[in-house]
This record gives sequence, C-alpha cells and structure tokens, in this order.
Amino acid sequence: MNEEWILQKKETRRLFSTATWVPLRASVKDEKGDVREAVHSSEYFGLGSAAFPPEQRAFVEERLGWGDLGIGHTVEPYAYKDGYASIDQYQYNDKEPIGVNLVFEHPQPVVGGRQWILNPDLVVALGLIKEGTNWVRPKENFVVVAREVLGKDNEHTLIEIKREFLLDYLAARNLSLRLSYYRQRVENVPALEKSEYANLKEHKEERDGGRFELLIREVNKVFGGTWAMFRMWRNDVDEEEDAPVMGPDNDGNTSHEQSQGERGGYKGIRVEGEFWRDEWIDHQSRSIRVRGDEDTNLPQFIVETDGTRMPSAKLDNEDIGRWLWFRSSVVNELLSNRGFTLHWYTAETGSIKSTSGYKTHFGINSADLITVYAYDIAKLYPWEQHLWAAHNVAPEGKVSIELLASQVKAEPADTHAVEEMLFGTMRQLEDNFRKVYGISLFTHDIDDAASMQNVSRFMSRDQASLLRLAKELVRVFSDRLNVRELRKIATHADKEKLGSNKLLQDVLAQTVGPDTAREVFAEIAGAYDMRVGDAHPTGSKVADAIKLAGIDQSLSYLRQGEQLLNNFGRAIWYVGKFMFGQSKDLSDNKP
Repeated sequence: MNEEWILQKKETRRLFSTATWVPLRASVKDEKGDVREAVHSSEYFGLGSAAFPPEQRAFVEERLGWGDLGIGHTVEPYAYKDGYASIDQYQYNDKEPIGVNLVFEHPQPVVGGRQWILNPDLVVALGLIKEGTNWVRPKENFVVVAREVLGKDNEHTLIEIKREFLLDYLAARNLSLRLSYYRQRVENVPALEKSEYANLKEHKEERDGGRFELLIREVNKVFGGTWAMFRMWRNDVDEEEDAPVMGPDNDGNTSHEQSQGERGGYKGIRVEGEFWRDEWIDHQSRSIRVRGDEDTNLPQFIVETDGTRMPSAKLDNEDIGRWLWFRSSVVNELLSNRGFTLHWYTAETGSIKSTSGYKTHFGINSADLITVYAYDIAKLYPWEQHLWAAHNVAPEGKVSIELLASQVKAEPADTHAVEEMLFGTMRQLEDNFRKVYGISLFTHDIDDAASMQNVSRFMSRDQASLLRLAKELVRVFSDRLNVRELRKIATHADKEKLGSNKLLQDVLAQTVGPDTAREVFAEIAGAYDMRVGDAHPTGSKVADAIKLAGIDQSLSYLRQGEQLLNNFGRAIWYVGKFMFGQSKDLSDNKP
C-alpha cells in the first residue's frame, strides 16, 4: 500500500450521480491479517440510502447524515399500539414518514443471517424478474437492471441498480435518492518512519463534497488498555430442593467478586484513512418506462426512394399509410436476442415476436427485402426500433405482395412457408411409422418451434451459411433417425453397415424399388453432402452436393436457402406418400 491508497483521493473524486451503477445499500469489507498485528490491511465501504420528495430536501440536508441513513439504519416495519409503519417508509421520528426505502432488511434469527430485499414496487414498476443474483428486464432484451452481491457467509454485501433505470423510477414518483456512505482504509505497519506513510501526518479536511480524516496511532493504544470484571451471584438457593423459590436479594444472600487487569503489548502503527459523504441522485423529469413519457431519442426511418427519412414519432400512427423496407439480415439480428421468435403465416409473410409482447408482421418482397407497415415498427420499444433502423434501406422491389394481400385486401394468401411444411412432413412421417410399423422413427423428440428458429431461409446469407443450414437440416432429420429400429425392417444385404439415410432409403425401396427410392433421396443425399462440406466450403465436391440438393445457384442466397428447405421437405413428403399413400409413380405425386 502507499500514500495514494490511504488518502483515497481518486475514490473521493468519483460521484455516483454520474456513475453507471448506483449502490442502494452496501457493506463490503476486504481484510488481510489480524487487526491487532503489525502486518494488517483492510478496506471497507458502507452505504445506505432512502428516497425523498422535493419538500423534504432541505430538511434531509440539514438533519440526516451517515448515522441516520448509513448502513446502521435498520430498514424494518414497526407496529405501534395505535398504528403501523410499513417497511417501505423512512421515518425520521416515530409516526413521521418522510421518505421511501428502496432496499429492505430482513433479519432471520431462527435460521441465521439476514437478507436485503429490493423494494417490490420498484421491481414491478420496472418489470423486473430475478435471475440468480441479477434483476433483469425482459422487455429490454433481459438487460441487467439491478444486481446483488453476496459475501462468503451468503449474506448480502451490496445491492446496486443501473442509473438509467433508477432515474426513470424516481421521475415517475418525483423522488430524489439520498446516499450516505463511508470509506475506510487501514494498514498496520511495524514502524511509521520506515513505511510508505513516513511523510504523512494526522489531519482533517473537507474534500470533494465530503469529509476526510487521517489517523495515525499506535496499535497498542487502539486495542490495548485496562479491563475490569464484576461478578455477582445468589448464595441462598438449595440445589437439592424440588422447587426452590428465591426471595428478594440483599447483602446476606448475595456474593460478589471483581477483578481487573491490563492487556496490551501490541506492536506497530495503525494508519487509517476515513471518508464520509452524502450525495443526491436526482431524476431528469423523464420516465419512459414507468410513466410512459415520450422518448425524444427515437430513430428516423427511410420512407421514400430518394432516401427521405421520417422520425419514428411521426410514424407512430395506425393510419400512417406507409411501409418500411429492411435488409433480410434484420431477422437474424432480432432472433439473436433472447426471447425473440419467428412465426410464419404464409409462404412469404410471418412475424417476429419480441419480449415486449409485440408481433411485428412482415413480408418478403421480390428484392428479398423485408417490408413492414411503418406503425408496427414505430410502436415498438425504443431499443427494438434501433435494431430495425440499423437494417433500414430505401424502398426497392415494392411491398410484399402477400403482405399487401393480408393488410390491405384482407385476403391472406393461401400459401405455406417451406419451414412449416418441412416440420409438418417430418411429423406426418413419424406418425405413420408408428401406426404401420409400431416403431419410433426418431430416437428423440425436438421442439419444432424452437428448431425452426435455426432451420430458416434467413440463415442462408452466403455459401458458408447455406452449408450450415444444410447441417441443421441433417441434424433435425437424418441424425435423429432410429438406426436400430430401421435395421430391423431393412432388407439390404449390408444393412449393418448402412447409415441412417441409406437405411430409410432401403425401407422405401421395398415399396417403390431401388431406382425410385434413390431418386427420392437424391436431394436429401445432396443436403447431407453439403453438411460434410461445411468444414471445407470450397471445391468441386461442394458444388456437386449443392447441385444434387436441387439448388439453383443463380438465385440469391436467401432463395437458395428457401429452395434447400423446400427440396428437403418435399423429399420427406415423397417418402411418406410412397410408403403410406396410393401412387408409386414419382410423376403422379406433387407436394
């Protein structure tokens, strides 16, 4: 340690009113060595807080300090004979509530220890949920709003809140938060003149809006000194009596003894730096989350082919009559956030459901752009709007035809997304195998809705991601096939050596013959070979695999991904149709 450490000048310059995180209650200690030994150091930070309305500000500044607001202030409810003070009330005198406690203290003497509890009103107002030691806000991408720190004994040492959210809550209630805190740093050294503190002298000073004091004392004077003990007892109780009764005490039936002594001999010098400060955290008269105030920092969006932009606030009208255009990459950007899901309505329309609860209806147009009714974007939470705005482009390729059919003509297209058809055909094939053969086609079940988030045309952005999409396809189908059960019904001479796809192909061949079965499985085999090519995405083998999967490489990668899903799903449909349907001719069956 050194002078800079003990004087705390860097720390005292830092204010919580400008910090990202604001502590609401703290009692943090880091200690090394015995406090009475010559080699010892410790650091302590304690803080208490309460929120007050404007009319109490002057009173708080004049009357309340570390002793009233600090860590020694017990935050508990109290029942009077003629009334009750709830735990959220900060009371200066009995029955005189003047503020609000944001952290409660819950002693647990029976089981041991104590807990600190974040004010439930703050939790509910900001829409928070508990995850481990963090309080997160699902509506804003599960951002951590408040966090708790537990010590070695599993008791709370710190609860702090992100300032941005604290100010929002304080503004809604028209309160200001008063912090009162204390910092202490101590080091025991064998001798002052040979230490880093040789040039220091005891002093007190007003500094950075607080009070600092440096103490230099002998360890022996701090912990040494005289002691005295006095013991008194009764001498008139017969221990052999079954039910003894003691009368009033007097000089005759009491005895006593006393002793005294001196303890000391502690070596070294104790150098101690202490700092106290009270600080206000004032709101900015704006509460977007709790009170629903207008957000003045919303993005602008391109609305015209010449790049003309309009602010989000002007688009926040259900009758705005405009659409917006976005790169398809926005879908993956949104889905990368926790809690977002993709749902399909028709072949070219769907929605993105966010943690805010909104479903943003979109359509894919002829230029592979995502088109959305402007109001559906403008009503989203600000942070979501900024995500969409990053992918906003000038209009091109017109509004999605199927989106217009739904939103303007009120005649939704009678089409289906290839993603949904793929998973639907897998379920149908699985059911038929169970009914006809009495076996499970797959070794384990999957969540179709969850898997569909990764098995999507939007995952195909370039050749490498197209190959990864093929890998996901194989994972949800080929890798799940029940090889053990399929071998039981296969008739191929080398069935013990065949893989999952080949075994299913052999079972199909029993119905339609090997040539037709091979033709049906061509696109599945192509996707499987693409999956292998994911590790080495260049070379003729990859090109051959893409061709075998029936993909037209002249199309955009979005459309290639769609075609891959369509062909793979169609092949599965043919397997089920030929094995459990009527016609055995490939040309007579169209999915």
